[in-house]
Amino acid sequence: MGYGLGYSPLAIRDSYHPPFVNRTGALPAAAHDPWTACCYPGSTMSWIDQRPDDAMAGAFEAIGPDSVTTVDPMLFREAMSRLGAAVHVVTTAGAAGKTGFTATAVCSVSDAPPTVLVCINRKSQGGPLMRENGVFCVNTLGADAEPIADMFAGRTGAQQEARFQVGTWGALATGAPVLAGAVVALDCRVLEVKAVASHYVIFGAVEAVQMGTAGPALVYHDRAYKRV
Repeated sequence: MGYGLGYSPLAIRDSYHPPFVNRTGALPAAAHDPWTACCYPGSTMSWIDQRPDDAMAGAFEAIGPDSVTTVDPMLFREAMSRLGAAVHVVTTAGAAGKTGFTATAVCSVSDAPPTVLVCINRKSQGGPLMRENGVFCVNTLGADAEPIADMFAGRTGAQQEARFQVGTWGALATGAPVLAGAVVALDCRVLEVKAVASHYVIFGAVEAVQMGTAGPALVYHDRAYKRV
């Protein structure tokens, strides 16, 4: 979808990089992995068998098939347009520069430790800046913030720092721009960046939270802004 409001399929791999299950489902030799020897002696595990406690322990990596058959991209885009999602402005600032972009592809990863992910098109200028700065803030927009969403989606033509002419901005722990009127703002430090298909998946540890005034949020659904 245009204006940075699209979605993309994700493949998320364990960032702890433990001894991995191979693609046949066989576990590593117990001698190299005491955790495996204790919990799965002489066993094998499929990539679909991962449990939350396994993930937390960093027991193995979940890996899909070598090759997959997918639906037509246009059909996928139409299907994703029917999934309503909160609208966020993701910002970054630092030595590499200051910028922000509108996004719906934002997701909680874990609360132990608090971690989120953001997806951004690899052609976007924001990705390299987020990587270099090492920080970002997810600013969830209120129902009356359509002008801010449009500005950071590029609909006005403004680029990078010029986009911050709308809204009132401050900072929390990392120095990434925080929108004063955000429903909630999650101030993050980059943990890892993975390239997946056409997008970067950027994982961030949440270092600070700003809770805004309770009220309706801005949602993007069926290619239109809506209030929830």
